[in-house]
Amino acid sequence: MKWEELKSSELLDELVNEKSFQSPIAIFKHSTRCAISALAKSRLQSSWDKHNSDIPIFLLDLIRYRELSNQIEKSLGVKHESPQLIVLEKGEIMHHSSHLSIAADRITESRA
Repeated sequence: MKWEELKSSELLDELVNEKSFQSPIAIFKHSTRCAISALAKSRLQSSWDKHNSDIPIFLLDLIRYRELSNQIEKSLGVKHESPQLIVLEKGEIMHHSSHLSIAADRITESRA
């Protein structure tokens, strides 16, 4: 699994308005101060390649870039949660999960 960092509003706009039209993309909103977020991240890391190796995944550090989370909430209309996984396709949310419901295989199910 290769995490890419999401740390600018310009990259977020590019992901939503360009890259998600080429292929699905995932954003994982992670709090480095939260044990549940660490567990969800670990679970994704252990099973992502098995289920979603074709989907690029972007890590948003909520402690450092909270304003980007606010921008996601406003532009996509999805309530902020932490941890949170959002998968976009063609600029729209195709999958959303939070806390311990985050699982790589659930994305595969929603794509079927």
